[in-house]
Amino acid sequence: MTPLTGTLRLLGWGLRRDRLRIGMWCLGVGLTAGATVPAVRDAYPDAAARIARAEISRMPGTVVMTGPFFGAGPSGSAHDPGVGAVVVSEIGMFLLVAVAIMSILAAVRHTRGDEEAGRTELVRALPTGRAAPASAAMLLVVLMNALVAAVVAGCLVATGLDLAGSLAFGASCLVTGLAFGALALCAAQLAEHSRSAGGLAMAVLGALFLARAVGDVDDPDGGSWLSWLSPIAWAQQIRAFADLRWWPLGLGLGLAVIALVVAWLLAGRRDLGEGLLSVRRGRASAPADLVSPAGMALRLLRPSIIAWTIALLVLGVVFGSLAGAIEDLVAETPEIATWLGGSGALLDSFGGLIAAYLAAGVTALAVHLVLRLREEESAGRIEHQIAMGAGRIGVMGGWLAVSAVGVTLALLASAVGLGIGTVSALDDRAWLWRLIGATMGYLPAVLAVMGLAVALVGWAPRAAKAVWILVGWIAVVVFFEDLLGIPDAVADISPVALTPTAPAEDASVMVLICLTAAAAVLSGIGLWGMRRRDLTGA
Repeated sequence: MTPLTGTLRLLGWGLRRDRLRIGMWCLGVGLTAGATVPAVRDAYPDAAARIARAEISRMPGTVVMTGPFFGAGPSGSAHDPGVGAVVVSEIGMFLLVAVAIMSILAAVRHTRGDEEAGRTELVRALPTGRAAPASAAMLLVVLMNALVAAVVAGCLVATGLDLAGSLAFGASCLVTGLAFGALALCAAQLAEHSRSAGGLAMAVLGALFLARAVGDVDDPDGGSWLSWLSPIAWAQQIRAFADLRWWPLGLGLGLAVIALVVAWLLAGRRDLGEGLLSVRRGRASAPADLVSPAGMALRLLRPSIIAWTIALLVLGVVFGSLAGAIEDLVAETPEIATWLGGSGALLDSFGGLIAAYLAAGVTALAVHLVLRLREEESAGRIEHQIAMGAGRIGVMGGWLAVSAVGVTLALLASAVGLGIGTVSALDDRAWLWRLIGATMGYLPAVLAVMGLAVALVGWAPRAAKAVWILVGWIAVVVFFEDLLGIPDAVADISPVALTPTAPAEDASVMVLICLTAAAAVLSGIGLWGMRRRDLTGA
């Protein structure tokens, strides 16, 4: 038996388990890529419009979100970059981050996740090599990213873009996914729990995204040396649909190979079920607050709430600090008003747009917190609380209360950050309260999505993860509604889209009341379902 014995059998098992996830990822990226090309042609029908879009891309806020714009030449003497370059600028960063997240989740799920659930121990009792689980997980990541890359490239070619640029863009997605998937395998060897491994890998992704953003802002035309520390920048430096060059692919592939070898070596230095990073030992006796369901929920959810709150606060400050460049750039490039999607004051539109971005992030946090309850139930830990006298409604109610407070604090932190950043840029304190009010106006929408997650956990726990589809749709509407021309009736499936974009639009009290009522009703339905069903998840 070799260290790789059983790799292909584990790969087949993983493909069977993830066939639906792979299909959903391919469908999502395919629809995004296929719909963006005709939308870009409509939004930027001639060379002048595309040149203006290239000028907009040099704004610091745009650079942070999209990276450098390749193919238009230097500012002031720009030429037509073509439709393909605009498409890459519009959706390139979105897809690169998406495939990185997809790869991290898959790599952790099929290594540390299986190990934590006890499945790896059963598999290793059969003729299976020590390196087989990590190798099978990496092969799965390769196949997932290859399919996604093929779908992206095929959709771009099918909508009329040239073959070489389409293949290059697909290859950039493939290499980015491989790099972050291999880094996630390393994280799975270091951390003892799947949640910690995923959090560590996501933290690396966030740090590398930040390094790329700072480097690109320092040099908007091509990125500074700091950008080259990030695999995301390597993918962008392929420069699809511009002055195409293939050699940056080698950097991503090299990182993936090195990280995979490191993961193999680390796997050989630890015991099954253990992580290389030492875990702090717990106290000999539990504090009194852990006896109550709310106290237990707070202890379990506190790390996630704190991490998300800090991240959203920093993100709000960063985006708010970009407000000072809006008016000057619009004076030079009036087309920015269309890009911002606002019909009123430009700064109001910008503030409302960023508030919607932040609300979409908080919505993801809300779903994450609620679904953690389902994980606790699947692991059998909810039964222990009930055995100690806590009722089912008390357990879910305590969890829901802590989650609601955490989500509210995270949204408030993002609002304060946005306000502080804007005030520092415009030197006008009135913006602090305006933007706090605008951002907090999304709280009923966030709570409505949370209520839906609670209802699914209460009545259909096995389908509870389907609420992530709604979160994904919220993100698509927030980022691409104007570009893709999504009809209002379809966009309004998103509770965030139903909320008026303050301060550019007047708040609708009726909408806020209806969303709040929906959140309360859905939460009540979930509590009722939790009381009636078996804890086995049936």
